[in-house]
Amino acid sequence: MEQLNGQHTGTEDLLFTPFDIGAVRLRNRTALSPMTRISATETGLVTDLNTRYYAGFARGGFGLIITEGIYPDTEYSQGYLHQPGLATPEHARAWRPVVESVHAEKSAVFAQLMHAGAQSQGNRYRDESVGPSSVAPRGNQIAFYRGAGPYPTPRPLDAHQIRDIRRGFAEAARNALAAGFDGVELHGANGYLIDQFLTDYLNHREDAYGGTVENRVRLAAEVLDEVLQAVGSEIVVGIRISQSKVGDYDHRWAGGEEDAEAIFTTLARTGAHFVHTTEYRALQPAFTNSTATLASLAKRFSGLPVIVNGHLGDPRAARSVLESRAGDLVAIGKGALAQRDWPRRVRDGLEIAGEPHPDTFRPLATIKDWELEL
Repeated sequence: MEQLNGQHTGTEDLLFTPFDIGAVRLRNRTALSPMTRISATETGLVTDLNTRYYAGFARGGFGLIITEGIYPDTEYSQGYLHQPGLATPEHARAWRPVVESVHAEKSAVFAQLMHAGAQSQGNRYRDESVGPSSVAPRGNQIAFYRGAGPYPTPRPLDAHQIRDIRRGFAEAARNALAAGFDGVELHGANGYLIDQFLTDYLNHREDAYGGTVENRVRLAAEVLDEVLQAVGSEIVVGIRISQSKVGDYDHRWAGGEEDAEAIFTTLARTGAHFVHTTEYRALQPAFTNSTATLASLAKRFSGLPVIVNGHLGDPRAARSVLESRAGDLVAIGKGALAQRDWPRRVRDGLEIAGEPHPDTFRPLATIKDWELEL
């Protein structure tokens, strides 16, 4: 396991300066990246295990906790069996102890709302999946999330169903507000439904949601707008964006920086409070003909606070994002699973583990009791 020393030698360590995102003041600029852990009950209720899990990261020094993807409705949004939901008041009540435990550690917590769309591989409510078009996602379902084989071909959504999906996100956001969350993040990345509409080879529609990049980003903007109208005056609302997907790490927007400009300016016009970019390696250029990273393009074209994710577990890489002003917060995923107190270890100049224990994802990516002791 690679060991990295987190000692900072400069005059000011930006990682540990406060930052305001919307109306929420964060104690530092470290965020826990959303990671699916399929550890809720069969009906989507989080339990004491989830409470202890998220509280541990807050206790470890993360200023912002972003939950794993939470399904927003009882129709087609669920992506994994035992995934948590925010589709009902009962779901919201179950989340309240999680929120309170994070707040007790002086951290903020955002709920990530995720509609799996065609990338669903386990839904207790429906036996089929839906997407923008009758095109299956590339790659195979994920074994450690109880999946096997190729993704099935989804049924195309009609205008009525798209309207219901927007309303489902808004209602889930209201449930997040009722649970006490400080904000919500819409999952528009990694091949899930919002990203499926954005992706040229998955979206063959000939209506207002297909064709040009301006049309393909329409669903993301409409969902943002509906959620902002529902809760935007009371809690923070943002969106996560990527180029790559769960089953297609190599995908890039065909229009390069022109597509990035269209996407990020459209999202910013909704009044969103932040953008969260995730790439396999956040510090690498977003396109072959450009030196700019996806995060820096999001910053340039949206003008919003940007959370940056992608192999930033090395403190030097994390700090470089902030020092270059390519982003405002860094989201740590695998580094956090390796050591739940990553921020405190970095702050104190202690050794940082490079990778989580392999049994974290074996045989399933469920939360293990032994993880809570790390």
